[in-house]
Amino acid sequence: MVVTGPAGAPLLTMALRVEHDIFVVRQRGREVAAAVGLEHQDQVRIATALSEVARDLLHSAGGAEVAFVLVGDPADGRRHLRVDLLPVRPLPDGRYEPRSGAVARLVDKLSVVPREGDTVVRMSRRVPVTAEVLTPERLAELRAELDRNAPGSALDELAAQNAQLIAALDEVRSQRDELAVLNEELAETNRGVMALYNQLTEELEETNRGVVALYAELDEKSAQLRAASESKSRFLANVSHELRAPVTAIMGLGRLLGDSASDPLTAEQARQVGLIRSSAGDLLTLVNELLDLAKAESGRIEPDWSEVDLRPVFGQLRGTLRALATRPDVELVVEEPPVPSTLRTDEVLLAQVLRNLLHNGLKFTERGQVRLRAERRDDQWSLAVSDTGAGIPPELHERIFEEFYQVPGATRVGGTGLGLPYARRLVTLLGGSLVVSSEPGRGSTFTVTLPVGGA
Repeated sequence: MVVTGPAGAPLLTMALRVEHDIFVVRQRGREVAAAVGLEHQDQVRIATALSEVARDLLHSAGGAEVAFVLVGDPADGRRHLRVDLLPVRPLPDGRYEPRSGAVARLVDKLSVVPREGDTVVRMSRRVPVTAEVLTPERLAELRAELDRNAPGSALDELAAQNAQLIAALDEVRSQRDELAVLNEELAETNRGVMALYNQLTEELEETNRGVVALYAELDEKSAQLRAASESKSRFLANVSHELRAPVTAIMGLGRLLGDSASDPLTAEQARQVGLIRSSAGDLLTLVNELLDLAKAESGRIEPDWSEVDLRPVFGQLRGTLRALATRPDVELVVEEPPVPSTLRTDEVLLAQVLRNLLHNGLKFTERGQVRLRAERRDDQWSLAVSDTGAGIPPELHERIFEEFYQVPGATRVGGTGLGLPYARRLVTLLGGSLVVSSEPGRGSTFTVTLPVGGA
């Protein structure tokens, strides 16, 4: 789109025919550039580019018709001062290459375009966005002013070029002085940076030596910790194994003493024998859980992977644990899992985990219900055991998974504090996770998350 005056003509047109016109083209180019709002340096650049191209066209094509046009470029939304030079004679091969390679760097665009069978050399320079927006009336005024201004002589243009050259030299000299100062400051900065770098390097090497020593100490402590853990697991396994036989014998003797075929016992003796049998039962439960935990810690439990249907697993849990719901105010609810209800896991270990969680819920719930539900989310199964018990404070959510820890309070009942740690270890072996969500007075929900395809 060409932005012109009211008459539809470019801002200025002129002919290039003789050597003197080269100076005129340069002068008029600088004047038009100043009129449309180009900065001083850009005025000098486009004027210099014009004089070089004008000299080339005068010698190779006998001159040219020159037109200055203000256009809007839809590509960047900016205004451009465009100069079209129409050669008097066709250019060789319809192409133009400036003799000086610097010409293309002085303008934003330099190209050769066809127009009505002729070849036009076109150059353009962007107008700053801060320049005055030229209305059609203002463009007409500029066109009239340019027409009225008579071009100066070659001597005047040379004087102007000399003044521009002196100004450019002064600017270069000023920039050279600034550059020298900057170089000196940069050298000083580099010296400071090198000193700081050397200091940081020394400190880093010292830190690295400390880190290496710390890692060595950590490795040693880790080895000691592994040895202690293995010793603890062996001790628990051995002690548990050795305790099972005498504890079982104590329970057997208690049953014999209380048997109707044996000599009758007094009421006090019967009570004492009952306490012995109850204590022996609790001790046997503790021994068995210690043995299971020792096996899990030592890595002796290997899951037996298979495709497991949750429906028979839930049915078995519903039947076996219903007898434990002895409190009339507590209801055990085992929901049917959604179909398809299969996943790849170890059926025995999974049932052991869910049984442990349901048993805990029944123990710690005085009224309400204990519920087991299953939900499939994408490629994971979520198995949740919720109760309406007293709940667990948030700060104790992780502590309940520590060995031998039990939540203190009035609702505390018998137990070893090993069930939940063992359950979490089993779930980890199955490739899943076990977490708790609970608040005091709002009950607890233990959620087992397992992948459908197994670990």
